[in-house]
Amino acid sequence: MAQLWGGRFTKETDQLVYNFNASISFDQKFYKQDMEGSIAHVKMLGKQGILSEEETQEIVKSIKDILQEVEKGTLEISQKYEDIHSFVEATLIDRLGDTGKKLHTGRSRNDQVALDMRLYTRQEVLETDELLKELLNVILTIMENNLDTYMPGFTHLQKAQPVTLAHHMGAYFEMFKRDRQRMEDIYHRMNYCPLGCGALAGTTYPLDRYDTAKRMGFAGPALNSMDGVSDRDYLIEFLSALSIIMMHLSRFSEEVIIWNSNEYQFVEIDDAYSTGSSIMPQKKNPDIAELVRGKTGRVYGALISLLTTMKGIPLAYNKDMQEDKELTFDAIDTVKGCLALFTGMLSTMKFKKERMEASAKHGFTNATDAADYLVNHGVPFRDAHGIVGRLVLFCIEKKAAIDDLSLEELQKISPVFEADIFEAVSMKTCVEKRLTIGAPGQEAMKKVIELEKEYLGQDWKTKLQDWEQELLK
Repeated sequence: MAQLWGGRFTKETDQLVYNFNASISFDQKFYKQDMEGSIAHVKMLGKQGILSEEETQEIVKSIKDILQEVEKGTLEISQKYEDIHSFVEATLIDRLGDTGKKLHTGRSRNDQVALDMRLYTRQEVLETDELLKELLNVILTIMENNLDTYMPGFTHLQKAQPVTLAHHMGAYFEMFKRDRQRMEDIYHRMNYCPLGCGALAGTTYPLDRYDTAKRMGFAGPALNSMDGVSDRDYLIEFLSALSIIMMHLSRFSEEVIIWNSNEYQFVEIDDAYSTGSSIMPQKKNPDIAELVRGKTGRVYGALISLLTTMKGIPLAYNKDMQEDKELTFDAIDTVKGCLALFTGMLSTMKFKKERMEASAKHGFTNATDAADYLVNHGVPFRDAHGIVGRLVLFCIEKKAAIDDLSLEELQKISPVFEADIFEAVSMKTCVEKRLTIGAPGQEAMKKVIELEKEYLGQDWKTKLQDWEQELLK
């Protein structure tokens, strides 16, 4: 097939070279964005008098027809074309003849692909944000329902101090909230239009780049044409943010896997999100959590790959940049799939509250509070630390929790202990007396939950939609 750029060449490209160079197999993914950009470009050309009104209407109608036929499945995006841009333009020329050849006036494939990728990524940022919001709503529901579900808090994977499930889940709420904030930051920073940058130095045609930017909901045009066609920072930022999301999901998955184990039995994963063993009938495996954990490296790989691709590229556009698409598409699909599945798993998971509280008690998570009790009764902290250390050893030998000992047994370790020690080291007391904002005490947690509800009620995308409506007036 003759190429749209073939005038300079005297013979056909070698088929292997053509196949190696072609991107139609993956860039057809943003056919909508390519046609949306072409429509905005043509309307601007008509407004500027570069195309006649009749030509403008004819081209716009034909592009809309092509889009409709592709979406209905009556027109196939053929692999014989080098890329999605060639497919659209060649199809248009087949239908409109010379008028179709005017589509590409005042633009290059360099600014065209930069636009398509930016439009596609911008939409994916919004969709990823929405999935994060759904996950946050599930986490918040668990927090509200588990203000008095006591469990061990860990450091070094060792039981440390008692907390609540609400408090533990609140930590993940903060992580995924930051992920949403990154989506908002990326959206606003990337929202500048490269269309009209040309190959790298703009064009001699009197384009109105503000007009095309406005038509597609951009904050404005990219202000340097060389940067406009060669910028992939927004993709690197997005892949970085996706990698952080996967890191958070992976940490959460690791805890679910541990909690699901026979040794912990903190949770029961719904059958819909588990599988069994082909040989061991007793098994119920946390496959979704394990796959999320496993796929994290795949997304990290996309980030490192693009950073490596971009690190040695001089200005402006280079063909290396074609490598940004497949890995980005894969990373986006991976993260969106993981978010959706993890949210479903978490929303159907059952928490074994009694088991969690027993684990906190028998893990001596109230040992620090026992030491504090002695300090408050006049024992120097270093001595109190040693006394409680001996107390824990005694409990381990007896296979008992501190709460399970009699007052007589406690007083053999230290005569300072009195009857009120049992109230002082109960799970409820240990948690409830921690009332500073951010702590697990119930009153502190209620304040945090109200703040989180307020945050979820102020969706940045709503403000964005209002801004876009104003822009189009």
